Amino acid sequence: MFDWLKRVLGGTTPEPEKKPLSPPAKPPVREKTAVSAPFMAEVVAERPLPPTPPPSGKEAAQQFLDKLQEKIGRLADDFANGNINRQQFQQLYAHYQREMRAVETLIETDQGQSEWGDAFQEGESVLIRQQHAAKAKGYAIYENNSGMPLSTLGNFEVDPALFVPMLSSFRSATAEIFGGGLQATAIEGGRWLCFVPGQYTTLMALFTAEPANRQLDFLEQLHGLFEKANRALLTKPPVEASELVFPHEHFLGKWKR
Repeated sequence: MFDWLKRVLGGTTPEPEKKPLSPPAKPPVREKTAVSAPFMAEVVAERPLPPTPPPSGKEAAQQFLDKLQEKIGRLADDFANGNINRQQFQQLYAHYQREMRAVETLIETDQGQSEWGDAFQEGESVLIRQQHAAKAKGYAIYENNSGMPLSTLGNFEVDPALFVPMLSSFRSATAEIFGGGLQATAIEGGRWLCFVPGQYTTLMALFTAEPANRQLDFLEQLHGLFEKANRALLTKPPVEASELVFPHEHFLGKWKR
């Protein structure tokens, strides 16, 4: 009844009070633990790296030879720049060459059976190889501009009537005839005479027998080293031979590459 009367008089029935909804519960936030850079570096450092295989015997020997070649090049520069004297050059060069010969002998006789640095015993084939190898008996060095002899080393027992015309022809011939590089020719007595042209000088080398190609390559390197070490003196004539260094002396009468 009262509800009807309220509707007639224009009243409204109050709506029940609505309670606000509570927000959904948020999941708990997990705190992040900061990792310091030094710790990460330690973790990375502790990871084992893949092992690097050590070089084989011949690889290690070749690396050693390469380092010796670099030392010889620096030695030539040191003398050219006046940092060392003639005696220092000769003694150091002889030391490096003894090391190189020992390593090269190991490479040629090892046959891949032993590790680098192991001792070995030379066999009969090695002795035969050495007995019949060409050996340098003597050297003669001539200036290119004047054609005059600069120095003679060892026993350069060649009649000047024989080699002077050959040297003159060698120096004046075109590249088409001589190839523009080292030349070797047989002479009387089973010996061989080699001509090595350089920028300032020409080297003549007398061998007991026909030199191997490796010996000829080394002869070119030897003369190049001579001119590199003495370039400061060779470019200022007249050249005083007593002031020069001669790496050739170390190889007189010895078996080389």
